[in-house]
Amino acid sequence: MKPHLVALDVDGTTIDHAGVLSPAVRDAVRDVVAAGHHVIVSTGRSIVATTPILEELGITTGYAVCSNGAVTIELDPAEDRGFRVLEAVTFDPAPALNLLRVEWPDAVVAVEELGVGFKLSAPFPDGELQGELRVVPWDELVADPVTRVTFRAPEGTAEDFLALTERIGLHGVNYAVGFSAWLDLNPEGVSKGSALEILRRRLDVEPRYTVAVGDQRNDVEMLHWAARGVAMGNAPDEVKAVADEVTGHVDDDGLLPVLLSLLEG
Repeated sequence: MKPHLVALDVDGTTIDHAGVLSPAVRDAVRDVVAAGHHVIVSTGRSIVATTPILEELGITTGYAVCSNGAVTIELDPAEDRGFRVLEAVTFDPAPALNLLRVEWPDAVVAVEELGVGFKLSAPFPDGELQGELRVVPWDELVADPVTRVTFRAPEGTAEDFLALTERIGLHGVNYAVGFSAWLDLNPEGVSKGSALEILRRRLDVEPRYTVAVGDQRNDVEMLHWAARGVAMGNAPDEVKAVADEVTGHVDDDGLLPVLLSLLEG
């Protein structure tokens, strides 16, 4: 089979919602890499939260897309950290964050510090963010250009945030509502799909040999981009609607048949 670019979301796709990578999925990913395909983890996670997943998958070379497309890294075992940052697209978070703060003053905010962790307006629920976490004054949160911002209201719902974004409008940013009351902000025009297109050209893979698998709203552009966009069975209906096909639930290793299909013929 002609080498494909295979883009895999992490949470709810490659690993389950408890953070567990099944041995069957892990082995299939390794087999797909061994078969000559370019497997690119494409996630909303920061670098520090992505690299442990790459280690579990056994991926030590190639590329990974982090922070919903704002950050692209090249994996290289010769580097001190095992990777180098190829691109980090930033934006001014202040206008959107100040607007959101007025609408939902009790929400907590995380501003990514590239390769380090996050600056926070207040503590996040345990386990939701990785890396060094520092609570700082609001003025410091919005002072500098950043790659990604997360706006979080643990007591809210995804539907609350969808209604919020429709009500206020957000300009100058790309945004995606997560499975809970979780809103990621990125530079305008930046998405997993835009980052993957740059890598597709870098790798000289024809568009028809692109596959993407995801389960959330931040995967929509990626599923549109791929010649074969696959939504997980646990994806919201609006995500399934843009996919070319729907596979099984993450709890049933729904990614597995997609990976195995790349080993046929």
